[in-house]
Amino acid sequence: MTASYASSSASPGPARAGAARPPVGIGRRSLLKAGALAGAAVGASSLAGHSAVAGAGAVAGTAGGGAGTVFRHGVASGDPMPDRVILWTRVTPTPEAAPGSGVGDPVVVAWEVATDPGFTTIVRTGSLVTDAGRDHTVKFDCTGLAPDRWYHYRFRALGEVSRSGRTRTAPADGAMPATGRWRIGVVSCSNWEAGYFSGYRHLEARGDLDAIIELGDYIYEYGRGEYTAAAGAVRPHDPPHEIVTLADYRIRLAQYHTDVDLQSLHAHVPWICTWDDHEVANDSWENGAENHQPHEGPYSDRKAASSQAYFEWMPVRPESLRDGGHLYRRLRWGALAEISMLDLRSYRSEGPGRLDGHAIDHTNTMTGAEQFDWLSRGLNSSTARWNVIGNSVMVSPVLIPPLDPRTTGALTELLGVPRDGITYNSDQWDGYAGERRRLLEVIRATGNRNHVFLTGDIHTAWANEVPFEPADYPGAGTGAVEFVTPSITSNNINDMVGLPEGNALSQSAQGALTGVNRHIRWTDLDRHGFTIVEFTADYAHADYWALVAREDPNSGAYPMASWRTRHGTNQLEPAGLLP
Repeated sequence: MTASYASSSASPGPARAGAARPPVGIGRRSLLKAGALAGAAVGASSLAGHSAVAGAGAVAGTAGGGAGTVFRHGVASGDPMPDRVILWTRVTPTPEAAPGSGVGDPVVVAWEVATDPGFTTIVRTGSLVTDAGRDHTVKFDCTGLAPDRWYHYRFRALGEVSRSGRTRTAPADGAMPATGRWRIGVVSCSNWEAGYFSGYRHLEARGDLDAIIELGDYIYEYGRGEYTAAAGAVRPHDPPHEIVTLADYRIRLAQYHTDVDLQSLHAHVPWICTWDDHEVANDSWENGAENHQPHEGPYSDRKAASSQAYFEWMPVRPESLRDGGHLYRRLRWGALAEISMLDLRSYRSEGPGRLDGHAIDHTNTMTGAEQFDWLSRGLNSSTARWNVIGNSVMVSPVLIPPLDPRTTGALTELLGVPRDGITYNSDQWDGYAGERRRLLEVIRATGNRNHVFLTGDIHTAWANEVPFEPADYPGAGTGAVEFVTPSITSNNINDMVGLPEGNALSQSAQGALTGVNRHIRWTDLDRHGFTIVEFTADYAHADYWALVAREDPNSGAYPMASWRTRHGTNQLEPAGLLP
């Protein structure tokens, strides 16, 4: 995968300090301050990719030292490749230099990477300069690592040492993982005001995950009290108003990064993330959003502000949409799996009406032409055992009812309703059914029967087979399977109607959905939680886990269901829990 900015250079272990370099993109006054700081510490460079070598003494301190006040937002890693991984942190140089403040002097931040938690075997070191222009975040590509290895990392600045983070690299291209598997946690839809992020704590406690796949709605844009749990806000949002400006988005992302369970999971394992709509505004599309009003200014300004803050605060490799970069990207886990992480908001057409068959079947795009071509080429050229698609909104049709085009074609044309049937939610792929059919034809043409969609957005749990023709299932065959993860905290069906989990209304709805849409093998509409997905040469397996109570920061968790697809089948079967 090509990064949209240069990788950070560094020494292959403790080495003497190199000469200081002028930071790129920092003003003259900041340059003078940075030069003084660099002279006092080691060498420095910009976050745009020029990093100087740091001596071992630059990060001296007790292993696992406390974060104090400087590193109050934790550490994180992401987008692992065979020889590199993104490392991230944020420094708070003074109380006034809070997130979104736009103030604070440049800071030299030193870092080191070791093969052991005690940092006795250090393999990479370096230093960077950050400033208020990046909201004092630090993010860089740590290169020169060995494939299929676990590492430990930490940062130092202003006399403090960050907590230690744990990360890993992917297996070498063409090689199977040493463990024979890729086991990941899948999450989405974490609304601060709706509850605590206990699901993250349970994922960390497992100790057996290689990565976290985060499928969007990492934050929510609403003001205080606008979108809460059924009984009201469990904890209040900051800032208190709906977020619109760059400062707003920085403050909101920073608040989420103070959650102790989120911080710990970020520090424990690398994340692979994409966004959905709430990172900007509800039901967003290329040129607008349902939750964007004219008095809030041009939507393009809001989108630019939210994406800048996202790239500053999230451990993702792409850097700038303004410079022609993009969030969609592809990562490999050796020969076992290749994952294409999609951006299904930045290029999509405005959502159609539920009965607008012409738009749904012919004119609408979910991906945009360039991303669709990129995805098609990747699926056609992949040699991985499993082709995984990180997909923020549900791809499987949920129709009322599914229509057979062979017998109802004249009717659908006369009425102008969608060919596949009337969707209940045109914000997901059902509103873009023509493009979904084209994607499924691409999948069919590959001749590969191991395609898996990992999906978030809908706040509920689903195990689906993705049919070529919804009304002729299973006769027309299936192109993939889909595992849809429940929300971490965001409201689902019982929350919306004010009833307890497992109520008769939800049970009836679940039965109706699976009865009318037979490719939906299982769904749970009421519970919050997360999903564990494992890929081996023989199967792709999903364990769905539920939280006892999202309002309880110490909530327990329990398994709901397990589903598995065997190599070469594109069919789901019930399974037991992973060991």
